Amino acid sequence: MSLSTDLPVDPAEKSQPFDWFRTLSAKGKKAFLGAFGGYGLDAYDFQVLPLALGAISSYFVISSGKAGLLTTVTLLVSALGGALAGVLADKIGRVRTLQLTVATYTLFTVLCGFAPNFETLLVFRAFQGLGFGGEWAAGAILVAEYAQTKYRGRTVAYVQSAWAVGWGLAVLVYTLVFQFVSEDLAWRVLFWTGALPALLIIWVRRNLTDSDTVTQRRESAGKRAGSFAAIFRRDLVRTTLFASVLATGVQGGYYTLATWLPTYLKKSRHLNVVGTGGYLFMLIGGAFLGYVTGGILADRIGRKRTIQLFAVLSVAFMVAYIQVPEGANTMVLILGFPLGFCTAAIFSSFGSFLSELYPTASRGTGQGFTYNFGRGVGAVFPTIVGFLASTTLGLAGAMMFGAFGYVLAVLALFGLPETRGRELA
Repeated sequence: MSLSTDLPVDPAEKSQPFDWFRTLSAKGKKAFLGAFGGYGLDAYDFQVLPLALGAISSYFVISSGKAGLLTTVTLLVSALGGALAGVLADKIGRVRTLQLTVATYTLFTVLCGFAPNFETLLVFRAFQGLGFGGEWAAGAILVAEYAQTKYRGRTVAYVQSAWAVGWGLAVLVYTLVFQFVSEDLAWRVLFWTGALPALLIIWVRRNLTDSDTVTQRRESAGKRAGSFAAIFRRDLVRTTLFASVLATGVQGGYYTLATWLPTYLKKSRHLNVVGTGGYLFMLIGGAFLGYVTGGILADRIGRKRTIQLFAVLSVAFMVAYIQVPEGANTMVLILGFPLGFCTAAIFSSFGSFLSELYPTASRGTGQGFTYNFGRGVGAVFPTIVGFLASTTLGLAGAMMFGAFGYVLAVLALFGLPETRGRELA
């Protein structure tokens, strides 16, 4: 496996904007579409909870701490689901694992809409987390293994951009449903629309296959493939530990925003349903461009520098967004775009970076474990914010806790190598 830390960019090298897609094989293009759809619908099924959280809190008469617990439990269980999916991806293949994870999050998202009480909703949401955690690991690795080395960062970043598409679709459906259906029923309808990914499962089953080369390497590895012990052996343990801390910081900061921003806009900025949707669309528009831009930068300046840059900018814009004074909602609207841009761009390097840190036989396990360990520990952030919101800090002050995650991410990068230009082996 070759490593190049600071590869020079040849200014004479010409490439078209979508060469990353054109250079994919026919199977690679189908893999991209399947992973993009899976991650977009994954985002949709996850985001229906934050959007419906206010209505759910009122319906079941629960505190902000309990409301935050719904997200935390989802993310904690998703950490387990992601780690297990990583092992499965190494043992039974990327595509089969993708099918299982999409089926799981689809089923339990729909069941959430039938929950008769808070406790049942908590259980269904926990099981939804199993699929939610596993889909990204399988899909990102599948695409990374088809992509050319020089385009891998932006190719996987476009898969990440599907999160913004799914989030935007969720906000659109939320706005329509809550406008025309009473709040007591609207949150249930929102969960029932989570049945959409069932159609994707059929398409994936008929059209997607793992890379032939990767399949041969995985099968030749035999029992060594998909072993947790392998990612903690002497040559990989440092990578696994620092990558886990990196993932914890980035996701702790992100899920603080994803969970509490809709509630913040409604309760602290006093926006109605349509107003909240409009402000979130500004954030989501920034996020989509952030994913794409971050992927291009990851290929040009490196994975580490891209993450460092956007971690610092995420802190700056998060502080600015939360500290906007009362009555200046126009400024909140404007700041939503760069906030969404930076908090999304930081994720663009993750799929390629984590894939390049591990060999084929351990790639699914390594990426699944580190990313989802971070998701599990980062899951504590929304609950902490929920309880802090009940103190004199209020929700706006409590949300500042999320900035700590990005500081943690920057520190973790000092223990990891740059992988731009590294061939997958």
